[in-house]
Amino acid sequence: MGPVVIKLGSSIVADDAGQPRADVLRHVCDEAAALHRAGRDVVIVTSGAIARGMGVMRFAERPTQIEELQAASAVGQGKLYAVYDELLRGHGITSAQVLLTFHDLSGERRHYLNARQTLRTLHDWRVVPVVNENDTTATDEITFGDNDFLAAQVAILTGAELLILLTSTDGLYTADPRLDPDAAPVALVEDFAALEGLDIRQTTTTHGSGGMRSKVVAAEMATAAGIPAVIANGCTPGAIAAAAAGEAIGTRFAPQAARYSSFKLWLKYAKPAHGTIRVDTGAARALREGGTSLLPVGVVAVEGEFEAGDAVDVVHDGTTVGKGIASCGAADLRRVMGLKTDAARELLPHRDEEAIHRDHFVLA
Repeated sequence: MGPVVIKLGSSIVADDAGQPRADVLRHVCDEAAALHRAGRDVVIVTSGAIARGMGVMRFAERPTQIEELQAASAVGQGKLYAVYDELLRGHGITSAQVLLTFHDLSGERRHYLNARQTLRTLHDWRVVPVVNENDTTATDEITFGDNDFLAAQVAILTGAELLILLTSTDGLYTADPRLDPDAAPVALVEDFAALEGLDIRQTTTTHGSGGMRSKVVAAEMATAAGIPAVIANGCTPGAIAAAAAGEAIGTRFAPQAARYSSFKLWLKYAKPAHGTIRVDTGAARALREGGTSLLPVGVVAVEGEFEAGDAVDVVHDGTTVGKGIASCGAADLRRVMGLKTDAARELLPHRDEEAIHRDHFVLA
């Protein structure tokens, strides 16, 4: 059986002044320790390094420049981990700080396997990993949902038995309960299509960059890999224990019947698109029905400036077909779009034949 992955958002890790919420972190670590004593592996995924750094530096607002976010994380990262380490050590548990990026989890296969093996070894040693994104080196990933997507990826990576997403509300509601007095709680989600009519906002807090929408998407990622997920109030003592015991608390998301690879889940939900490739009818049909690669001959327009390795949206007639990893940059693709393979190869002999390889494409 895989671990229980517990994710804490910035809003419950730190208060508005950037100081750790000692009572919340204490009961979270108490409940994680109880699971550990019961023989269950635990992974804690925490946000809050930037918030902690902001508190140390006495910033009133979250920085907007990437270098300032990275620097704030560098200030806060070690101080935040020290709190978890001390609290877990009080239960006789050894912890380990693990800093990851999405590239580690979904870039080169070697990095993915290394991350998985490290976490497995730590569990073999009965060590509790405390995972955070390596914000001091991350770039666009630093804005990805307050580590919600990272938590989902860690759950998938480790084959978790459960993903618990702790936030400052009691779960998912039909609307934002802070804005709509008629908002009703949603106890169980079995079909994500049923959520399309709900007002699930990507609202953020002073320190957080996520919101309920990113948590719902993280739950969808996990359940698409067969892992149940729960969104619950991290400020409520006993929430972790109740969720891990299968009790009715917060919003529970049932595992989905379909299964997708972690790479394609990451590509679909977490990696931002840096441009758009518009394709003709034949290419759209081949992508949707044939599972083929996208060749330059099927490309009719290239929008935006992107490089090889960036994600791009693939669109036909105003409808998104899917998302893929570009095999070449926008400038090169503009030179060969509409050309058959031989002509494209003659013009650019050193680039890949595909605009997007089928292994690097996921349908919308």
